[in-house]
Amino acid sequence: MKMKKWFTPAFLFAVLLLGLGELGARLFFAADISGRFEYGYSPDAGFDERRDGTVKLFRAGGRRFHPQSFQRQRPAGTFRVFVIGDSVPRGPSFKGAYPWLLGKELQQHQVQAESVNMALPGYGARRCQVVLRKALELQPSLVILHVNDSNKYEDEREFRRSQEFKTWHPRNWPMKVFIFRRLYEAKVEKVFWRLVPEQIRLKFAASDADAQVAASSDPEEVRARVQLARETTAASVALAHAHGVPLLLITQCRVWPDGDRSFYFEDHGLDALGRSLAGERVYHLSMKEVFSGLPDGRSYFSDSGHLKQSGHLLLARALYQVAVIEVILSCHSERSEAE
Repeated sequence: MKMKKWFTPAFLFAVLLLGLGELGARLFFAADISGRFEYGYSPDAGFDERRDGTVKLFRAGGRRFHPQSFQRQRPAGTFRVFVIGDSVPRGPSFKGAYPWLLGKELQQHQVQAESVNMALPGYGARRCQVVLRKALELQPSLVILHVNDSNKYEDEREFRRSQEFKTWHPRNWPMKVFIFRRLYEAKVEKVFWRLVPEQIRLKFAASDADAQVAASSDPEEVRARVQLARETTAASVALAHAHGVPLLLITQCRVWPDGDRSFYFEDHGLDALGRSLAGERVYHLSMKEVFSGLPDGRSYFSDSGHLKQSGHLLLARALYQVAVIEVILSCHSERSEAE
């Protein structure tokens, strides 16, 4: 009798709607939900490699790429630059960020170039390395890796979320359904955030803004995230070496008030890291050195770490003058020796 009560017309209709919704999501929005529950740890999320050889970047799988496209096979004579990092290189807008401005700078100096912005807000060293692995397969002439020690909290939180419900144990079956998984996420996101007790938020690694702020100011956490940035960046350098791709490290700095009218720049030891890793086919540019020598260096920042468009333009010019010229000349030199 109890079984019959379960299988009422209303229940069967609800199951049918759920099945149709799931089927529709996977058939018609397959690209959009690809990697959706890997939270940035899927290597291919946001990369659409088409049969005609075009690669399109789009927003999917926890990756809010600026929409862009390029040919997988790098055109002959083209100097291709990929920029990977967090919200700083992503910029205030697509054409207001230094990756785009660097491309324009190269073209103005008669360099046939394309510059692709692969920077993603909230990405720390670990998830940037996942993007780097994919980027190295797409024939870059140079990869610019923007090195920052922030976003460790987000990387670890999203990694834990990506590991939840991975196995096919029966208790995880409901979370294999897209709609159920989204409802589960909503529980710990903004919609129901203040209704969920703190213990549950912490248990499920939810996006707790208070916990994030506390983590960013805790001395132990600061040391841990700097150490992680060192280790991960060193591994990324080795990865680029293995693929034979030149790598340019831009080390982040922050600007802080120092009295009424003065300010100072802080790099958390990232400049020393960049210098220690620089060498054969590995280049380094310090944001601190670019801006600290200017009497109005603070005016190029919109906050302690992000740049205004004027700051992005200044950084793009520094990239061209200090580093990219060296890479281009080195590439020409290697070709000449080969011939």
